[in-house]
Amino acid sequence: MLPKDYTEVPQSGGNYMKFKPGKNRFHVLSEAIIGYEYWTKDKKPVRSKTKFTSTPNIKTNDAGEPEAVKHFWAFVVYNYEDNAMQVLELTQSSIQRAMKAKIDNREGDVTDSDFIITKSGEGLTTEYDVDIVPHKEILEEESIKEKAQEVNLAALYEGKDPFTDTTTPSVEGIPF
Repeated sequence: MLPKDYTEVPQSGGNYMKFKPGKNRFHVLSEAIIGYEYWTKDKKPVRSKTKFTSTPNIKTNDAGEPEAVKHFWAFVVYNYEDNAMQVLELTQSSIQRAMKAKIDNREGDVTDSDFIITKSGEGLTTEYDVDIVPHKEILEEESIKEKAQEVNLAALYEGKDPFTDTTTPSVEGIPF
């Protein structure tokens, strides 16, 4: 019924890029928005442009203590593995610091570059290595870049879907 060389059903990441073990290559398609995020007991993210003054219904750990509020970056990327435009949200400070250093080394211009984040380990032993490489051409790149401009990242602040919500005004963030 299936071709003899068919080995595995692809797993789609949907509209959001998640790092898989090994190399994760992506191209940044938008400016980033930044802010703070925590998760509720109902497993819903709450985001703000500024630090929270209170965190109602915040998720707690096994000891009953509130989980940490995290600083996040979110931007639209082209994920080569999934061959898709997606939103990548970063809360790992080690990745943020490494990416910022790479961006600063290029005086802020990474339009001709791709990032490769290599994920190794699991749980508390997870480590990430950040590299920047020359941009690999994307099929229908101009069309993808146009579609990326329609993604409303600011909708994340309202808990809405950035791919379908067009009512939230766009915001400026970190220029990538």
